[in-house]
Amino acid sequence: MNLDRRRIAVALAGFITFLNLYSPQALLPLLARELGASARDVSLTVSATTFAIALIAPFTGTVADVLGRKRVIITAMAALAAPIVLAALAEGLDGLVLWRFVQGLLLPPIFAVTIAYVGEELPVAEATSVTGIYLSASSFGGFAGRFLTGTLAAPIGWRGTFLVLAAITLAAALGVGLLLPKEQRFERSAGLAASSRQMLRHLRNPLLLVTYAVGFSVLFTFIASFTYVSFHLAAPPYGLSPFGLGAIFVTYLTGVVTTLFTGHGVARFGRRSLVIGLVAFWAAGMALTLLPSLPAIVLGLAICAGSGFVCQAVATGFVAVTAREGRSSAVGLYVTCYYIGGSVGGVLPGFAWERWGWPGVVALVLAMLALIAAFVAMFWPSRASPRR
Repeated sequence: MNLDRRRIAVALAGFITFLNLYSPQALLPLLARELGASARDVSLTVSATTFAIALIAPFTGTVADVLGRKRVIITAMAALAAPIVLAALAEGLDGLVLWRFVQGLLLPPIFAVTIAYVGEELPVAEATSVTGIYLSASSFGGFAGRFLTGTLAAPIGWRGTFLVLAAITLAAALGVGLLLPKEQRFERSAGLAASSRQMLRHLRNPLLLVTYAVGFSVLFTFIASFTYVSFHLAAPPYGLSPFGLGAIFVTYLTGVVTTLFTGHGVARFGRRSLVIGLVAFWAAGMALTLLPSLPAIVLGLAICAGSGFVCQAVATGFVAVTAREGRSSAVGLYVTCYYIGGSVGGVLPGFAWERWGWPGVVALVLAMLALIAAFVAMFWPSRASPRR
Protein backbone atom coordinates (compact mmCIF):
# COMPACT_ATOMS: atom_id res chain seq x y z
CA MET A 1 0.00 0.00 0.00
CA ASN A 2 2.88 2.35 0.89
CA LEU A 3 4.50 1.60 -2.46
CA ASP A 4 1.29 2.54 -4.30
CA ARG A 5 1.02 5.81 -2.35
CA ARG A 6 4.68 6.49 -3.04
CA ARG A 7 4.27 5.90 -6.76
CA ILE A 8 1.29 8.25 -6.97
CA ALA A 9 3.11 10.95 -4.99
CA VAL A 10 6.26 10.61 -7.09
CA ALA A 11 4.16 10.79 -10.24
CA LEU A 12 2.42 13.96 -8.99
CA ALA A 13 5.77 15.60 -8.23
CA GLY A 14 7.06 14.82 -11.72
CA PHE A 15 3.82 15.95 -13.34
CA ILE A 16 3.63 19.32 -11.61
CA THR A 17 7.28 20.13 -12.22
CA PHE A 18 7.07 19.72 -15.96
CA LEU A 19 3.54 21.12 -16.19
CA ASN A 20 5.10 24.44 -15.20
CA LEU A 21 8.61 24.20 -16.61
CA TYR A 22 7.84 24.26 -20.33
CA SER A 23 4.35 25.74 -20.31
CA PRO A 24 5.30 28.87 -22.33
CA GLN A 25 6.57 26.88 -25.33
CA ALA A 26 3.20 26.67 -27.09
CA LEU A 27 2.75 30.40 -26.46
CA LEU A 28 6.11 31.63 -27.79
CA PRO A 29 4.87 33.01 -31.14
CA LEU A 30 1.91 34.65 -29.35
CA LEU A 31 4.18 36.16 -26.68
CA ALA A 32 6.55 37.43 -29.37
CA ARG A 33 3.66 39.26 -31.07
CA GLU A 34 2.06 40.64 -27.90
CA LEU A 35 5.31 41.69 -26.23
CA GLY A 36 7.07 42.86 -29.41
CA ALA A 37 10.03 40.49 -28.99
CA SER A 38 12.15 38.34 -31.31
CA ALA A 39 12.07 34.54 -31.28
CA ARG A 40 15.43 34.42 -29.49
CA ASP A 41 14.36 37.00 -26.87
CA VAL A 42 11.03 35.40 -26.07
CA SER A 43 12.72 31.99 -25.74
CA LEU A 44 14.22 33.42 -22.52
CA THR A 45 10.89 32.64 -20.83
CA VAL A 46 12.07 29.02 -21.04
CA SER A 47 15.84 29.51 -20.77
CA ALA A 48 15.59 31.73 -17.66
CA THR A 49 13.80 28.90 -15.85
CA THR A 50 16.30 26.25 -16.90
CA PHE A 51 19.21 28.54 -16.00
CA ALA A 52 17.76 29.10 -12.51
CA ILE A 53 17.41 25.33 -12.10
CA ALA A 54 21.05 24.88 -13.09
CA LEU A 55 22.15 27.46 -10.50
CA ILE A 56 20.21 26.11 -7.55
CA ALA A 57 20.14 22.33 -8.11
CA PRO A 58 23.40 21.28 -6.37
CA PHE A 59 22.66 23.46 -3.34
CA THR A 60 19.19 21.96 -3.18
CA GLY A 61 20.84 18.59 -2.80
CA THR A 62 23.04 19.69 0.08
CA VAL A 63 20.09 21.29 1.91
CA ALA A 64 17.93 18.18 1.41
CA ASP A 65 20.76 16.00 2.73
CA VAL A 66 20.47 17.97 5.98
CA LEU A 67 16.75 18.76 6.29
CA GLY A 68 15.22 15.59 4.84
CA ARG A 69 13.45 14.76 1.60
CA LYS A 70 9.71 15.12 2.15
CA ARG A 71 9.93 18.45 3.99
CA VAL A 72 11.88 20.06 1.14
CA ILE A 73 9.63 18.64 -1.59
CA ILE A 74 6.36 19.82 -0.02
CA THR A 75 7.62 23.28 0.92
CA ALA A 76 8.88 23.92 -2.61
CA MET A 77 5.65 22.72 -4.25
CA ALA A 78 3.51 24.99 -2.09
CA ALA A 79 5.79 28.01 -2.66
CA LEU A 80 5.87 27.50 -6.44
CA ALA A 81 2.38 28.91 -6.92
CA ALA A 82 3.46 32.45 -5.92
CA PRO A 83 5.84 33.22 -8.84
CA ILE A 84 3.38 31.63 -11.27
CA VAL A 85 0.76 34.17 -10.19
CA LEU A 86 3.30 37.01 -10.38
CA ALA A 87 4.30 35.93 -13.90
CA ALA A 88 0.64 36.23 -14.89
CA LEU A 89 0.65 39.81 -13.60
CA ALA A 90 3.94 40.84 -15.27
CA GLU A 91 3.72 44.02 -17.36
CA GLY A 92 6.32 43.12 -19.99
CA LEU A 93 8.86 40.56 -21.15
CA ASP A 94 11.44 41.54 -18.51
CA GLY A 95 9.00 40.92 -15.66
CA LEU A 96 7.80 37.68 -17.18
CA VAL A 97 11.37 36.42 -17.55
CA LEU A 98 12.15 37.43 -13.95
CA TRP A 99 9.26 35.45 -12.46
CA ARG A 100 9.98 32.50 -14.72
CA PHE A 101 13.52 32.60 -13.28
CA VAL A 102 12.10 32.52 -9.73
CA GLN A 103 9.95 29.53 -10.70
CA GLY A 104 13.14 27.77 -11.77
CA LEU A 105 14.67 28.30 -8.32
CA LEU A 106 11.81 26.31 -6.76
CA LEU A 107 11.76 23.36 -9.15
CA PRO A 108 14.94 21.44 -8.14
CA PRO A 109 13.73 21.02 -4.56
CA ILE A 110 10.83 19.11 -6.09
CA PHE A 111 12.27 16.89 -8.77
CA ALA A 112 15.94 16.46 -7.77
CA VAL A 113 14.98 15.57 -4.22
CA THR A 114 12.20 13.26 -5.45
CA ILE A 115 14.73 11.30 -7.52
CA ALA A 116 17.06 11.11 -4.52
CA TYR A 117 14.13 9.91 -2.37
CA VAL A 118 13.39 7.12 -4.85
CA GLY A 119 17.04 6.05 -5.13
CA GLU A 120 17.39 5.94 -1.35
CA GLU A 121 14.10 4.40 -0.26
CA LEU A 122 13.81 1.58 -2.82
CA PRO A 123 16.01 -1.33 -3.97
CA VAL A 124 17.95 -0.74 -7.21
CA ALA A 125 15.60 -2.66 -9.54
CA GLU A 126 12.50 -1.11 -8.01
CA ALA A 127 14.10 2.36 -8.01
CA THR A 128 14.64 2.08 -11.76
CA SER A 129 10.98 1.13 -12.25
CA VAL A 130 9.67 3.96 -10.09
CA THR A 131 12.04 6.40 -11.80
CA GLY A 132 10.39 5.31 -15.04
CA ILE A 133 6.98 6.13 -13.53
CA TYR A 134 8.31 9.52 -12.46
CA LEU A 135 9.63 10.25 -15.96
CA SER A 136 6.37 9.02 -17.49
CA ALA A 137 4.40 11.45 -15.31
CA SER A 138 6.94 14.15 -16.16
CA SER A 139 6.44 13.65 -19.87
CA PHE A 140 2.67 13.80 -19.39
CA GLY A 141 3.12 17.00 -17.38
CA GLY A 142 5.28 18.43 -20.16
CA PHE A 143 2.53 17.70 -22.66
CA ALA A 144 -0.25 18.93 -20.37
CA GLY A 145 1.46 22.25 -19.66
CA ARG A 146 1.93 23.06 -23.33
CA PHE A 147 -1.47 21.74 -24.39
CA LEU A 148 -3.28 23.51 -21.57
CA THR A 149 -1.67 26.89 -22.28
CA GLY A 150 -2.23 26.50 -26.01
CA THR A 151 -5.87 25.55 -25.49
CA LEU A 152 -6.67 28.29 -22.98
CA ALA A 153 -4.75 31.10 -24.69
CA ALA A 154 -7.69 32.08 -26.93
CA PRO A 155 -10.52 32.10 -24.35
CA ILE A 156 -8.68 33.49 -21.28
CA GLY A 157 -5.31 34.74 -22.58
CA TRP A 158 -1.81 33.70 -21.55
CA ARG A 159 -2.16 35.46 -18.19
CA GLY A 160 -5.28 33.47 -17.33
CA THR A 161 -3.57 30.21 -18.22
CA PHE A 162 -0.79 30.97 -15.73
CA LEU A 163 -3.38 31.47 -12.98
CA VAL A 164 -4.88 28.07 -13.82
CA LEU A 165 -1.40 26.53 -13.53
CA ALA A 166 -0.98 28.10 -10.09
CA ALA A 167 -4.23 26.53 -8.85
CA ILE A 168 -3.24 23.09 -10.16
CA THR A 169 0.16 23.41 -8.49
CA LEU A 170 -1.36 24.10 -5.08
CA ALA A 171 -3.70 21.11 -5.43
CA ALA A 172 -0.75 18.85 -6.32
CA ALA A 173 1.24 20.09 -3.31
CA LEU A 174 -1.63 19.03 -1.06
CA GLY A 175 -1.83 15.63 -2.74
CA VAL A 176 1.88 14.90 -2.36
CA GLY A 177 1.80 16.05 1.25
CA LEU A 178 -0.93 13.53 2.02
CA LEU A 179 0.42 10.60 -0.02
CA LEU A 180 4.22 10.60 0.19
CA PRO A 181 5.44 8.47 3.11
CA LYS A 182 8.10 10.03 5.30
CA GLU A 183 11.57 8.77 4.39
CA GLN A 184 12.77 5.73 6.36
CA ARG A 185 16.31 5.19 5.06
CA PHE A 186 17.43 8.80 5.04
CA GLU A 187 20.77 9.42 6.76
CA ARG A 188 21.08 13.05 7.68
CA SER A 189 24.30 14.74 6.65
CA ALA A 190 26.43 16.13 9.45
CA GLY A 191 25.76 19.63 8.11
CA LEU A 192 25.91 21.80 5.01
CA ALA A 193 29.71 21.77 4.99
CA ALA A 194 29.84 17.96 5.13
CA SER A 195 27.17 17.70 2.44
CA SER A 196 29.11 20.14 0.26
CA ARG A 197 32.22 17.99 0.61
CA GLN A 198 30.18 14.99 -0.50
CA MET A 199 29.06 16.97 -3.54
CA LEU A 200 32.65 17.82 -4.46
CA ARG A 201 33.61 14.14 -4.19
CA HIS A 202 31.04 13.34 -6.88
CA LEU A 203 33.14 15.44 -9.28
CA ARG A 204 35.94 12.88 -8.91
CA ASN A 205 33.70 10.00 -10.03
CA PRO A 206 34.31 9.44 -13.77
CA LEU A 207 31.00 7.63 -14.31
CA LEU A 208 29.06 10.49 -12.78
CA LEU A 209 30.99 13.11 -14.78
CA VAL A 210 30.24 11.36 -18.06
CA THR A 211 26.58 10.98 -17.09
CA TYR A 212 26.42 14.69 -16.29
CA ALA A 213 27.70 15.38 -19.82
CA VAL A 214 24.98 13.09 -21.20
CA GLY A 215 22.38 15.02 -19.22
CA PHE A 216 23.64 18.34 -20.63
CA SER A 217 23.32 16.99 -24.16
CA VAL A 218 19.87 15.44 -23.64
CA LEU A 219 18.15 18.63 -22.52
CA PHE A 220 20.04 20.77 -25.04
CA THR A 221 18.49 18.57 -27.70
CA PHE A 222 14.99 18.66 -26.22
CA ILE A 223 14.88 22.42 -25.72
CA ALA A 224 16.37 23.20 -29.12
CA SER A 225 13.92 20.89 -30.88
CA PHE A 226 10.68 21.75 -29.11
CA THR A 227 11.32 25.48 -28.78
CA TYR A 228 12.18 26.27 -32.39
CA VAL A 229 9.75 23.81 -33.94
CA SER A 230 7.02 26.11 -32.59
CA PHE A 231 8.34 28.97 -34.72
CA HIS A 232 8.79 26.59 -37.68
CA LEU A 233 5.17 25.44 -37.48
CA ALA A 234 3.73 28.89 -36.76
CA ALA A 235 5.25 30.18 -40.01
CA PRO A 236 3.97 29.43 -43.54
CA PRO A 237 3.06 27.00 -44.98
CA TYR A 238 1.77 25.53 -41.68
CA GLY A 239 0.59 28.67 -39.85
CA LEU A 240 -0.46 26.86 -36.67
CA SER A 241 -2.32 28.80 -33.97
CA PRO A 242 -1.40 28.55 -30.24
CA PHE A 243 -4.00 25.78 -29.95
CA GLY A 244 -2.43 23.92 -32.87
CA LEU A 245 1.05 24.36 -31.40
CA GLY A 246 -0.19 23.09 -28.05
CA ALA A 247 -1.74 20.07 -29.75
CA ILE A 248 1.63 19.27 -31.39
CA PHE A 249 2.91 18.44 -27.93
CA VAL A 250 0.65 15.39 -27.85
CA THR A 251 3.86 13.82 -29.16
CA TYR A 252 5.11 13.98 -25.56
CA LEU A 253 2.64 11.24 -24.71
CA THR A 254 4.94 8.74 -26.40
CA GLY A 255 7.28 9.44 -23.50
CA VAL A 256 4.50 8.51 -21.05
CA VAL A 257 4.39 5.04 -22.59
CA THR A 258 8.06 4.40 -23.34
CA THR A 259 9.42 5.40 -19.93
CA LEU A 260 7.19 2.80 -18.27
CA PHE A 261 9.38 0.14 -19.91
CA THR A 262 12.69 1.67 -18.85
CA GLY A 263 13.40 -0.96 -16.22
CA HIS A 264 12.62 -3.79 -18.63
CA GLY A 265 14.82 -2.24 -21.34
CA VAL A 266 17.78 -1.83 -18.98
CA ALA A 267 17.41 -5.41 -17.74
CA ARG A 268 17.27 -6.82 -21.26
CA PHE A 269 19.81 -4.71 -23.16
CA GLY A 270 21.92 -2.99 -20.53
CA ARG A 271 22.11 0.77 -20.09
CA ARG A 272 24.80 1.39 -22.71
CA SER A 273 23.28 -0.58 -25.57
CA LEU A 274 19.79 0.73 -24.84
CA VAL A 275 20.84 4.39 -24.92
CA ILE A 276 22.97 4.04 -28.05
CA GLY A 277 20.08 2.38 -29.88
CA LEU A 278 17.65 5.04 -28.70
CA VAL A 279 19.96 7.86 -29.83
CA ALA A 280 20.02 6.38 -33.33
CA PHE A 281 16.22 6.22 -33.32
CA TRP A 282 16.09 9.78 -31.98
CA ALA A 283 18.28 11.03 -34.82
CA ALA A 284 15.98 9.36 -37.35
CA GLY A 285 13.03 11.19 -35.80
CA MET A 286 14.81 14.54 -36.12
CA ALA A 287 15.56 13.80 -39.78
CA LEU A 288 11.84 13.20 -40.38
CA THR A 289 11.05 16.74 -39.25
CA LEU A 290 12.90 18.08 -42.29
CA LEU A 291 10.20 16.72 -44.60
CA PRO A 292 7.68 19.34 -45.83
CA SER A 293 4.78 17.41 -44.32
CA LEU A 294 3.00 18.12 -41.02
CA PRO A 295 2.22 14.41 -40.36
CA ALA A 296 5.90 13.54 -40.92
CA ILE A 297 6.99 16.31 -38.55
CA VAL A 298 4.55 15.12 -35.87
CA LEU A 299 5.77 11.53 -36.28
CA GLY A 300 9.37 12.69 -36.04
CA LEU A 301 8.66 14.65 -32.86
CA ALA A 302 6.88 11.64 -31.34
CA ILE A 303 9.95 9.49 -32.02
CA CYS A 304 12.18 12.16 -30.47
CA ALA A 305 10.05 12.39 -27.33
CA GLY A 306 9.76 8.64 -26.87
CA SER A 307 13.49 8.09 -27.34
CA GLY A 308 14.60 11.10 -25.35
CA PHE A 309 12.54 10.42 -22.26
CA VAL A 310 13.88 6.89 -21.94
CA CYS A 311 17.45 8.18 -22.33
CA GLN A 312 16.73 10.65 -19.56
CA ALA A 313 15.16 7.98 -17.33
CA VAL A 314 18.19 5.71 -17.77
CA ALA A 315 20.70 8.47 -17.09
CA THR A 316 18.82 9.79 -14.05
CA GLY A 317 18.45 6.32 -12.56
CA PHE A 318 22.14 5.64 -13.24
CA VAL A 319 23.12 8.68 -11.15
CA ALA A 320 20.83 7.65 -8.27
CA VAL A 321 22.34 4.15 -8.00
CA THR A 322 25.96 5.09 -8.80
CA ALA A 323 26.39 7.65 -6.02
CA ARG A 324 27.47 5.90 -2.82
CA GLU A 325 26.76 8.89 -0.57
CA GLY A 326 24.98 12.23 -0.75
CA ARG A 327 22.53 11.09 -3.40
CA SER A 328 20.61 14.37 -3.32
CA SER A 329 23.74 16.33 -4.17
CA ALA A 330 24.74 13.78 -6.84
CA VAL A 331 21.35 14.15 -8.50
CA GLY A 332 21.57 17.91 -7.95
CA LEU A 333 24.83 18.10 -9.92
CA TYR A 334 23.25 16.05 -12.69
CA VAL A 335 20.30 18.42 -12.75
CA THR A 336 22.65 21.41 -12.92
CA CYS A 337 24.43 20.03 -15.98
CA TYR A 338 21.12 18.94 -17.50
CA TYR A 339 19.57 22.38 -17.20
CA ILE A 340 22.69 24.25 -18.24
CA GLY A 341 22.28 22.18 -21.39
CA GLY A 342 18.66 23.30 -21.57
CA SER A 343 19.61 26.96 -21.15
CA VAL A 344 22.21 26.74 -23.90
CA GLY A 345 19.73 24.77 -26.03
CA GLY A 346 17.22 27.60 -25.77
CA VAL A 347 19.62 30.34 -26.90
CA LEU A 348 22.40 28.90 -29.10
CA PRO A 349 20.06 27.33 -31.70
CA GLY A 350 18.48 30.78 -32.07
CA PHE A 351 21.52 31.86 -34.08
CA ALA A 352 21.17 28.80 -36.31
CA TRP A 353 17.44 29.57 -36.66
CA GLU A 354 18.05 33.17 -37.69
CA ARG A 355 20.64 32.17 -40.32
CA TRP A 356 19.51 28.81 -41.66
CA GLY A 357 16.01 28.26 -40.27
CA TRP A 358 14.77 24.86 -39.11
CA PRO A 359 17.39 22.82 -41.06
CA GLY A 360 20.13 24.66 -39.16
CA VAL A 361 18.51 23.77 -35.83
CA VAL A 362 18.18 20.12 -36.89
CA ALA A 363 21.87 19.97 -37.91
CA LEU A 364 22.89 21.29 -34.49
CA VAL A 365 20.65 18.77 -32.72
CA LEU A 366 22.07 15.86 -34.73
CA ALA A 367 25.60 16.89 -33.75
CA MET A 368 24.60 16.86 -30.08
CA LEU A 369 23.00 13.42 -30.43
CA ALA A 370 26.28 12.13 -31.86
CA LEU A 371 28.03 13.40 -28.72
CA ILE A 372 25.58 11.52 -26.48
CA ALA A 373 26.26 8.27 -28.34
CA ALA A 374 30.02 8.83 -28.13
CA PHE A 375 29.98 9.55 -24.38
CA VAL A 376 27.91 6.47 -23.62
CA ALA A 377 29.80 4.11 -25.97
CA MET A 378 33.19 5.13 -24.61
CA PHE A 379 32.57 5.35 -20.88
CA TRP A 380 29.44 3.57 -19.64
CA PRO A 381 29.79 -0.08 -18.56
CA SER A 382 28.31 -2.58 -20.98
CA ARG A 383 26.07 -4.64 -18.70
CA ALA A 384 27.20 -4.31 -15.09
CA SER A 385 25.14 -2.14 -12.79
CA PRO A 386 26.54 -0.25 -9.84
CA ARG A 387 25.74 -1.89 -6.52
CA ARG A 388 24.95 -0.14 -3.32
